Amino acid sequence: MELVSAGDLVKVSGDGPELDGIVFDTPSATKVVVAVVDPARGPLFRTVNPKVLTERAEEGPQDRRLRLLVRRTPSPARGGTRGGNSGEQGRAGFKRGAAHRATGR
Repeated sequence: MELVSAGDLVKVSGDGPELDGIVFDTPSATKVVVAVVDPARGPLFRTVNPKVLTERAEEGPQDRRLRLLVRRTPSPARGGTRGGNSGEQGRAGFKRGAAHRATGR
């Protein structure tokens, strides 16, 4: 697949069996985060190369479980909190970054 976007129905091939999946995020040109149902562990996210993805047209039996996983997971944050006021918090529960620490002189 050349161009993937969040919510696309895909098949993930490569290591092991071919699995049905739903694209969750595309962090870079060489990484795609896909929600799949692992037979042993249940629904989870896998980061794969876009070259191992193929498009699928019809819904599969596991798509309901995958959509629930995608819906309850917060969307990935873009950009960093350094260098600007993006409205996001940096460290958990703190408004500013850590201050410079003295070396004990």
